Amino acid sequence: MNPRITDWQGRRVWLVGASTGIGAALAKTLAQRGALLALSSRSLGKLQALGLPEARLLPCDATDAEALARTHAELMGAWGGIDVVLYLAGDYVPMRAESFDLAVAERVIAVNFNGAMRLAACALADLPVGGGIAFVASVAGYRGLPKALCYGPGKAALIHFAEVLHLDLAPRGIGVWVINPGFVATPLTAQNDFRMPALLTPEQAAQAILKGFAQGRFDIHFPKRFTLGLKLLAHLPYAWYFRLVHRLTGE
Repeated sequence: MNPRITDWQGRRVWLVGASTGIGAALAKTLAQRGALLALSSRSLGKLQALGLPEARLLPCDATDAEALARTHAELMGAWGGIDVVLYLAGDYVPMRAESFDLAVAERVIAVNFNGAMRLAACALADLPVGGGIAFVASVAGYRGLPKALCYGPGKAALIHFAEVLHLDLAPRGIGVWVINPGFVATPLTAQNDFRMPALLTPEQAAQAILKGFAQGRFDIHFPKRFTLGLKLLAHLPYAWYFRLVHRLTGE
């Protein structure tokens, strides 16, 4: 379904949202595998703290279309091309109907979805055959879940966006990957006040992502002992789905 990437040696990779969590772990893992890295986030200090002296550190706000375009142009001038672009920036605020906050919801969606579209807008024309663009979404985008009133919709939109891009770009030999993790121990998930089944470390998530690239998968989801159950739930009729989610979550 996608190009199979097993060898990262010398590949030019731009990670947007690389300062913490999965992005930071993936940056370190790709550096170990010999990739040429460009790392972006809002905080230069956090990028420097990763301790990757060979990487290009290019701070910018993932929601700022002009900043992304300038950074992309700088990289194209320095490298002559970018093989793989990964959008890892994300925000998460648990929210339910009784605490719905429009300003917060719009901020979360601006990071989780609008930023991904803005990155695609500046990078799509230069994606090479055998390379492509990847987006970190979430299994929360498969179907509605409790407390995900502003998080889930943005991730669902991102999955849909990636599906449509894949239809357009796959015939040209250009990859589009959507990465749907379950629970990963990051500063964002630390906000949760409930048990997170099959919780992974960011390093485990990074390894699962690279395994998905090697297999040429479109939907890179993990850990499968958790995500396969959610995929099954997502295909149930609403009457069954709502009843089962209430029963499984106690919400």
